Amino acid sequence: MKKFVFIFGPQAVGKMSVGQELAKETGLKLFHNHMTIDLLEPLFGFSTEMWKLTHLFRREIFKSFSKSDSYGMIFTKIWYFDKKEDWDEIENMCQIVASEGADIYFVELEAKVEERLIRNKSTHRLEHKPTKRNIKQSEQHLLGTMESSRLNSKKDEIKNKNYIRIDNTDLSPEKVAQLIKQNFQL
Repeated sequence: MKKFVFIFGPQAVGKMSVGQELAKETGLKLFHNHMTIDLLEPLFGFSTEMWKLTHLFRREIFKSFSKSDSYGMIFTKIWYFDKKEDWDEIENMCQIVASEGADIYFVELEAKVEERLIRNKSTHRLEHKPTKRNIKQSEQHLLGTMESSRLNSKKDEIKNKNYIRIDNTDLSPEKVAQLIKQNFQL
């Protein structure tokens, strides 16, 4: 049975790093959200057109993946819980991969803001995410969205049967990947 692991949480919580480790541990393919953002941003900036194409590329990738003979995929992104369009995007993504029989697993990460601010500047993050290299802007966005948006779920808000929430403030990406692998028997 094909596996689809959706890792979400606020900026610099460790979604990509955990996804990289989980991919090593399981053989699942990692598709982190900046793979499309960093492809399109140099061409279009953070414009409506860039976001339109980002969503289009992701939908097409999910469709192709769903029909492939791949064991599975890990996808990472921020989930804006206070925006209906984000709920709709997640629902659409899940429908696409479930339509071909994939099992869906939700992994929510949370960490203290002090730790996220440190991770925001890490060489590993900056190496893999070119649009985060303007640290001042990235930090302002991280702090600003804490006030303007809700980036973690409320208790019992996630209804998916395969769901785990992990506070990874003091955990390595390797440890979090092991917890996910064990919890979902991947």
